[in-house]
Amino acid sequence: MLPQVFLERMQGLLGSEYEEFLASFEHEKYQALRLNPLKRDDMSVITEKVKQIKPSGIRKFFDVVSEMPDAISLGVGEPDFDTPWHIRDAGIKSLKAGKTFYTSNAGLMELREEICRYTEEKMHVSYDPKSEVFISVGGSEAIDIAFRATLDIGDEVIIPEPAFVSYVPCAQLAGAVPVTIPLKAENEFRLTPEELEAAITPKSKILLLSYPNNPTGAIMEKADLEALCPIIEKYDLLVVSDENYSELSYKSAHVSIASLPGMRERTIVINGFSKAFAMTGWRLGYALAPAPIMKQMIKLHQFAIMSAPTTSQYAAISALKNGNPDVIEMRMAYDQRRRFLMHTLKRLEIPCFEPYGAFYIFPDISKFGMTSEEFATKLLQEEKVAVVPGSAFGACGEGFVRISYAYSIEELKAAFERIEKFIEKIR
Repeated sequence: MLPQVFLERMQGLLGSEYEEFLASFEHEKYQALRLNPLKRDDMSVITEKVKQIKPSGIRKFFDVVSEMPDAISLGVGEPDFDTPWHIRDAGIKSLKAGKTFYTSNAGLMELREEICRYTEEKMHVSYDPKSEVFISVGGSEAIDIAFRATLDIGDEVIIPEPAFVSYVPCAQLAGAVPVTIPLKAENEFRLTPEELEAAITPKSKILLLSYPNNPTGAIMEKADLEALCPIIEKYDLLVVSDENYSELSYKSAHVSIASLPGMRERTIVINGFSKAFAMTGWRLGYALAPAPIMKQMIKLHQFAIMSAPTTSQYAAISALKNGNPDVIEMRMAYDQRRRFLMHTLKRLEIPCFEPYGAFYIFPDISKFGMTSEEFATKLLQEEKVAVVPGSAFGACGEGFVRISYAYSIEELKAAFERIEKFIEKIR
C-alpha cells in the first residue's frame, strides 16, 4: 500500500485518471513500486540470537512510573546532581569556538592524557595515552567492544551475579556463552576464590568484575582481589573490570585489580564520567588496556561509532582537571543518604547487608512471601513507589529489590513513609 499522503496528492493531480493510475500498479511491470511493509507478526527476519535476549527488567517499571502521577521512583541509577558548572561551561566554550568536528577515533589526545594522569593518581597504574586508552560512548559501548574484540564463538564469560543488565546480552551478542556465578548476601556479594574456580572450564576466557557493584552496592577490597589473582593466572583468564562507580566507595579508597602484580597485562579497565561527575547524558566513557588489545578495540570503535561526542570530550577534560571537589561533595551526600537508609531498614526490620559502594541498597524482601517482581509491582500499584526487582539482575537476585539513593533525603523520607505503610499491610 502506498502512503496515504502520496495517494491524496495524486488523486488531486490526476482527477478522473486516478483510478487508472491505481490499476497500473497491478501490472507485473510495476510490482517493484508496491510497498510491502513487514507484518507485525513476521519475526523471520530477526536473528535467533537477538530473539533469545530478554528485554531489560528495569525499563518496564520506568515506563509505568512515567505515566503515574505522584509516583516516586527509587529505581533510576542516575545521579540527581546537575553536571558541575565548570564542566558544562567547558562544553559550551567548545561549541562557541566551533569545535564541532570529529576527533580522532581514540578520542582527543588531551583527554586521553588526562585520563592516564587521573588513573595513575587514583589507581596507581600507568598507561600510554597514545596506545592504551580510547574514549567510548559511555561505559556500555566500551564493555560491548571489549567483549567483541576478545571473544570467539563458544568462549565462556564468567559473570558474577547479581550484575548490571548489559553484561549477559553483550556476551551473547559477541557469540560467547555467559556463565553466571550466584553470589551470596552472607558474603556481602563478594566473589570468593572457591566460587571462581568452580565456574572455570576449558572454554573460560574472561572474568567480568564489577565493583563497586550495581545493583548490590558491594565492594571488593584489596585482600579480596588478591585472593582471586592466583586463580586468574592459573587459568590464564582475561579480566574485564567495570569500575564506573570507583569514586563512590565509602569504606576505603577503591582498588583496581589492574594495580595488583601481574594483573595489568591481563585486564581491560572500563570507566566513565556518568556516575562520578554526574554526566550521564553526555554519554562518555573510556577503556584502558594493553596496546595489542586496545588496537583491536579502537578498530571496532572506528567502524561502529567513528568517535565519541566532541563536546562531551572537551567537557570531560575539565571534569578530570577540576572536578575532584565536586566528586568529594557528591560522595559525602551519597554516604549520608546510605547511612539514613540503612538506619531506616533496620528500624523496619528489613534485612540488608551494608553496602559500601555505588548508590544502591539491596534489601532482602523474601520474608514477605512474594517474588521480587510481585513485591515491586504491588508497591508501585498500592503506594506509588518504584523499586527494581532483584531478579532483573540475575536469578540469584530473586528475593531482593534494588533501591537507588540517588535522590534527596527529602525524597527518600517521603518514599519510605509509603514503603512503611505498604509493609504494615503485608506483614
